[in-house]
Amino acid sequence: MKCKIDYRVYAKELRKKLNITELSEKFCAQIRQEEHYICSKNVMLFYPTKYEIDLRDLFSDNKNFYLPKICGNEILVCPLCDKLEKSGLNIMEPCSSPVNPNLLEMVIVPALMADSDGFRIGYGGGFYDRFLPSCKNAFKLVVVPKQLFVPKLPHDQLDVRVDKVLYM
Repeated sequence: MKCKIDYRVYAKELRKKLNITELSEKFCAQIRQEEHYICSKNVMLFYPTKYEIDLRDLFSDNKNFYLPKICGNEILVCPLCDKLEKSGLNIMEPCSSPVNPNLLEMVIVPALMADSDGFRIGYGGGFYDRFLPSCKNAFKLVVVPKQLFVPKLPHDQLDVRVDKVLYM
């Protein structure tokens, strides 16, 4: 595999063969042991799509949770609320008003694949690469199945590195 498109195709196919429910439970348990998570009060996660790690079990923890909402080309940080709507990208988003991303202490970033340098392959829209620099105070974490963790992925100057990749 040479380019990001090849990695995306590979990752999407491989995820269909994984036990995402079991992996999701294990990732939630592991995240709860992470020092940055324990110390964080304001945490942003992503709402899962099909075949994506589901971290919604964390919502039962005593923290303020936020979900992304897409507005044009940017991500808005919106508090988790009871009312969610499906976006144009087929992702559930909160119907709450956005807040300043600087209040976030941790952001759990979605990824198809990740590497040992903290680079990720996302879905290709660049939303998180544009968004993450605005989260100056937040620890940035990616969770991927071990089959989708590799030593090196292609990246360019627009790709934003995360602080840690958790894989199992």
